[in-house]
Amino acid sequence: MRRIVSVWLIDWPISVRRRSLERARRPASPPDPALDPANPFALILKNSRGAAVIHALNPAARQAGLRRGQTQADARAMIPQLICQPADPAADARALKTLAHWAERWSPSVSVDPSGEGLEGLFLDVSGAAHLFGGEAALLRQIRDRLAAAGVPARAAMAPTPGGAWALARWGEDEAPIAADADVRGRLAPLPVEALRIADRTLRQARRFGLKRIGDLYPMPRAGLARRFRKDGGVDLVQRLDQALGLTGEALTPVRPPARYRAWQTWMEPVGDLEGVEARLPELAADLAGPLERDGQGALALTLTGFRSDGRSTRLSVRMSRPGRDASIWLRLFREAGLGQLELGFGLDALMLTADVVEPMTACQAALEAEAQTRQTESLAALIDRLTARLGEDRVLTPEAVDSWIPERAERLAPALGRPVEADPGGMGRRPILLLDPPEPIRDPLFDLPDGAPARFTWRRAPRRVTRAEGPERLSPEWWRTARARTRDYYCLEDADGARYWVFREGLYGREYAGGPDERAPTWWMHGVLA
Repeated sequence: MRRIVSVWLIDWPISVRRRSLERARRPASPPDPALDPANPFALILKNSRGAAVIHALNPAARQAGLRRGQTQADARAMIPQLICQPADPAADARALKTLAHWAERWSPSVSVDPSGEGLEGLFLDVSGAAHLFGGEAALLRQIRDRLAAAGVPARAAMAPTPGGAWALARWGEDEAPIAADADVRGRLAPLPVEALRIADRTLRQARRFGLKRIGDLYPMPRAGLARRFRKDGGVDLVQRLDQALGLTGEALTPVRPPARYRAWQTWMEPVGDLEGVEARLPELAADLAGPLERDGQGALALTLTGFRSDGRSTRLSVRMSRPGRDASIWLRLFREAGLGQLELGFGLDALMLTADVVEPMTACQAALEAEAQTRQTESLAALIDRLTARLGEDRVLTPEAVDSWIPERAERLAPALGRPVEADPGGMGRRPILLLDPPEPIRDPLFDLPDGAPARFTWRRAPRRVTRAEGPERLSPEWWRTARARTRDYYCLEDADGARYWVFREGLYGREYAGGPDERAPTWWMHGVLA
């Protein structure tokens, strides 16, 4: 059974502005008249025609007869002492998103309510979770009390549909209205038609026909309603009615995709120090590891979210190169990432640990000859995780193959996190660990034409006599990059002192060089030293 909570944030833009003014006010400065609830206060916004109208107003201004949408000139004519400030809808939207993250303490699926005149509400999908908070009535009471403690007046209602919960939160007579599947039709019947979230034009038309209550629509022929109240750039009356009654589905878009695996704890008294947070982490990690092990999954990314008592939240995320569910490793990664990054404010009253990215993690028994290789790979993955948590993802890099067979372009450095970990990645033939950039020229090579390996050469002013040679390994030129590219023949050489080199000849005798005066003769280069 679907259970949706609609939270109506009463005068949300006013609450956001008051909190902003309170934070900006200095202790020695005189009190701001806008902070006095007895003074009429309004936020002004220009409409599509360029006129300054009231975007939001406090209860004192509403009691004086002002209304949203009224022009600023008319409002000032009615109340000369009206305090006006410019509205900031973008800041209100950001604050609402922050509050939605904080509301994830009650539900993993929290959506911003975009209906009505401005963003002033949230939807929480609490299906199957109300018993965790002492029941539906206790959950609504906790939501209202927590928001009030954070300085946000609100009303909350619960129903099987978003439209039904939205209507009850704003027009329900009870303090915390709750509608079950069987009585949602009866609970909505006495509410005004505007509780269906219809456009102003549709509302005026419905009132003209004497349709004042939602119950007045029940006996009306649906075909006549749909024909009379046709959709005009939005959602029509019949669809809104069906959504509220549950006859038509209504999808909600969470502000963040809900985590499939999460563990959380709440406390009566806020935790104000990092030692207290760290002391609660082992139990939280164990609670999350259990469901992962049950489903055969491993976490690749974790997020620790702290819910502050002032209505804000703070987060710390870590990522891993291999899926895992070892709680001790998770704790070490969070310590390496720095628990001090959590902004505790006046204290945390809830803590949540989520597995943001998971992958199947099947148990396997490695062969005895591969056991050392497996342990080496796991140790390398653990090292990458710890270094990444401490230094950052852009600081821990590993080579990544590129579509090119020219050695200096065949790989690049990329973040190690999120890529397969191989203790011995192998490669194409024998390659030096480090390449000379750029390759250094070889002087006075002695070799047999056309493809013989050097028997003697000079490098860095020192003559070297070759005793062993392997090659050539031919690499064709990438002609689409430059018209002057030439073929390379690579050789592995060992001199009389046991030193080994990786050299190449650029250019082919006979095909790319015929001895003409305008042609470049093949050249020899040192590209690296073999171990």
